[in-house]
Amino acid sequence: QVQLVESGGGLVQAGDSLRLSCKASGRSVSSEGVTWYRQAPGKERVFVAVIGHLGTTLYGDSVKGRFTISRDNATNTVYLQMNNLKPGDTAIYYCRVNKYWGQETQVTVSS
Repeated sequence: QVQLVESGGGLVQAGDSLRLSCKASGRSVSSEGVTWYRQAPGKERVFVAVIGHLGTTLYGDSVKGRFTISRDNATNTVYLQMNNLKPGDTAIYYCRVNKYWGQETQVTVSS
């Protein structure tokens, strides 16, 4: 079993940066892909970014060039660096490993 804890969310202004963390416990996730999703108010949950076990990355169109996903296998943590944040990035952010989901972290970007 894997437990995932997200952190790093908050209230920022447009143009600011945040770094979200997704820390896994229970077992190593170094051999697995880790995915970030987000859900804006009144909308469905959508894909943000994924990092494979070899470090391959893929991003949603709305965040390409602004967000960077990375992983630190030594600490069993995946990061989502978010730069040049926009009000449209306001959402609850989740990470997922296989069937396991983290609890959420809120990101609010004011204009």
